[in-house]
Amino acid sequence: MAESVALDPVDLHILRLLQNDARTTYRDLAAQVGVAPSTCLDRVTRLRRSGVILGHQLRLDPAKLGRGLEALLSVQVRPHRRDLVGPFVDRIRALPEALSLFHLTGPEDFLVHVAVADPADLQRLVLDEFTARREVARVETRLIFQQWACGPLLPPDAEAVGAHESSDQSW
Repeated sequence: MAESVALDPVDLHILRLLQNDARTTYRDLAAQVGVAPSTCLDRVTRLRRSGVILGHQLRLDPAKLGRGLEALLSVQVRPHRRDLVGPFVDRIRALPEALSLFHLTGPEDFLVHVAVADPADLQRLVLDEFTARREVARVETRLIFQQWACGPLLPPDAEAVGAHESSDQSW
């Protein structure tokens, strides 16, 4: 398990703001946090080097890309062996429809979040890319009606720090 990093209230405030908008300039970020821009840059650089900040992602609207139907596929792989899991993971990650892939405990081995054009495209994906694989014993499909982003993600002990901030802050 990865070792946690000590974060002070300024670090936590920076992380809250960047999780809300990673494109915030260092000048604006520094002003909102109450430090000099150079100090803000140093802190963000330290958070990157320590592995707290892993990177930045661009979020796209699947519907605007012609993939307006999203689903979660619960997949059971049998036998559940390393020599089958690795190639399965590689194949699923290469699918243009796959948004995220989780390896789980419990009766299902994987949860795959996919975005497709329509129900026929979902059926094609399940039949051609999942159940056609010999190691896939079962696939259960759940359509996603709506989803919400949650967060920000902060260390457990930071919850007390966040309680002191104003409630009108957008996260």
